[in-house]
Amino acid sequence: MKYGRGAIPMGQAISKKYTKPVSLKQVQITDQFWNYYIDLVRDVVVPYQWDAINDRIEGAERSGAVSNFKIAAGLEKGDFYGYVFQDTDVAKWLEAVAYLLVTKRDEALEQVADEMIAIIGKAQEPSGYLNTYFTIKEPGKKWTNLTECHELYSAGHMIEAGVAYYKATGKRNLLDIVCRIADDIAVVFGDGPEQIAGYDGHQEIELALVKLYETTGNRKYLDISRYFIDKRGQQPNFLEAEADARGRTTHWSNNIIDIEPEYYQAHVPVREQQAAVGHAVRVVYMLAGMADVARETGDESLIEACRRLWDNIASKQMYITGGIGSMANGEAFSFDYDLPNDTVYSETCASIGLIFFAHRMLQLEPDSRYADVMERALYNTVLAGMSRDGRHFFYVNPLEVTPDVCDGRNKNYNHVKPVRQEWFGCACCPPNIARLLASLGEYVYSTSGDTIYAHLYIGGEAELSLNGTKIKLEQHSTLPWEGAARFELTLEQPAAFALALRIPDWASQASVLINGEVYSFADTIVNGYARIDRVWTSGDLVELVLEMPILRVRSHPLVKQNAGKVALQRGPLVYCVEEADNGAELQQLLLPQDAELQASFEHNLIGGIQVIKAEGLKLSFEQWGNQLYRTNAEAGLESASLSFIPYYAWANRGKGEMAVWVKERI
Repeated sequence: MKYGRGAIPMGQAISKKYTKPVSLKQVQITDQFWNYYIDLVRDVVVPYQWDAINDRIEGAERSGAVSNFKIAAGLEKGDFYGYVFQDTDVAKWLEAVAYLLVTKRDEALEQVADEMIAIIGKAQEPSGYLNTYFTIKEPGKKWTNLTECHELYSAGHMIEAGVAYYKATGKRNLLDIVCRIADDIAVVFGDGPEQIAGYDGHQEIELALVKLYETTGNRKYLDISRYFIDKRGQQPNFLEAEADARGRTTHWSNNIIDIEPEYYQAHVPVREQQAAVGHAVRVVYMLAGMADVARETGDESLIEACRRLWDNIASKQMYITGGIGSMANGEAFSFDYDLPNDTVYSETCASIGLIFFAHRMLQLEPDSRYADVMERALYNTVLAGMSRDGRHFFYVNPLEVTPDVCDGRNKNYNHVKPVRQEWFGCACCPPNIARLLASLGEYVYSTSGDTIYAHLYIGGEAELSLNGTKIKLEQHSTLPWEGAARFELTLEQPAAFALALRIPDWASQASVLINGEVYSFADTIVNGYARIDRVWTSGDLVELVLEMPILRVRSHPLVKQNAGKVALQRGPLVYCVEEADNGAELQQLLLPQDAELQASFEHNLIGGIQVIKAEGLKLSFEQWGNQLYRTNAEAGLESASLSFIPYYAWANRGKGEMAVWVKERI
């Protein structure tokens, strides 16, 4: 098999040293805020999703995911049901289970997972191929429509599950299955005369194969990943050629397919792409895979491409909530500074993919700008994607909602839902939330040489080894409500190393105390991290205090939709107004620039939240009459008490209006 350009031979060392995440096995989260959601995933979400993919939830859309595997395995009779990528619901469920088993063994849950894995093994074909849609429905069309049919995407999610389950349990059953999947892919794809010189329409396999390489040490898997990355966007365009070869038929209808290479990020080679375009989830999954390959191979051209596309997303195409993908058509990026609030797509999976990308960029170069975005997406869009009961979910995450507009009369808003749904026919988001929250411990710390980086302020214990010294790091955090984090160190013996604390972009001031004494770190900040380099002894205590003022946030002037508007943020949390607190017609509210903003904690509201209150204004049109337009009308202003809640908490009190951006009055 021939691989992509510049593949590094086995055994060749990569000179640059990157940071390594502290693994989930080494971190135990004990944070009051986050433990609620992790326990929710364990006790409610994963069992609920198991029922959903087994079609046991009355009133929810049918899944068919588990029954498809049983049919493919010969254990049941029937037809394939669902989307061509339905297998991924099972894969992501298994991956979430694996992460839960790392932090707390559960024999009953493990047995359910083992039984599902046994079914998957029986559904796998002798060649190693695994895809229930093509096994059941169209066995003669395997690998003929990579553009639309997600075969490598589905394989990637199963590979991720296999790696996670092996790491959690030490059992090779699913790992062996996914190795056979990858081995089959290595036979099918390449530049040889009998191979397919192409790639999948939906990226995912790239990052999955790197995980498999890291787990097995088999260099072949890394090289295949790099092959797919190198091939994308090369000319002649593979997706166009593939469409021609099958007569331009499309999986989704009886029409003739029209390939838009930008949608698939296949318009130019990945190293030449200047801006994020096309389907948002595909973009960030691709970038995560590119960063992985760059880390493992030392490919500076890939690293530079990752930086360039990161900058475009974070500085020109990202919502204040960490959402990405402004356009419903194609679930896609549109163009720089086009960030509508009411028709936005902002798929939950896209923000999760952005977190994956940010996490990998932190491994390439510890820079707080990546962790700031990771935190923003996590606390806002990802949490907003799931209700407090763990049984309802958002696929789309708007920043402005009027329920009457979303009732189907205006088709431009068909994708926007004013309340979370029980399940989806295309249910990629709920299991994605579950696997991210179940693995949250992996995102808190990383190490490089003699440095421990603290990226997220989430309470818990971490046990790690640095230059042969075992270190226990116990963090106590008051985020997101207050800005304090305390670190207690336990060491076998005194050791010299650095603890690098991220100074978030939302903190107006920061101070550090070591064993009660002020530590001046002004001259030690490197890429947004306060680096504390000293000889540490057991019992040392580090306290980080971050000022958390209520921030008035305004958009770049080129974001036309937010002209004359302001949003509120406190700490990592973005706030919104909701009809339940402020009444209907939220577009009539105004927040004066000199209005005093007061934060107070309300224990009995939506599980306990910090609320921001202000005395504002409301436009009054009581004397308007029935005329649509008037030349002699003046809107009156009346005082109004405004109440803002964290964006993640909206739509937990029934259907109503919501807005993040509010008109501002000078």
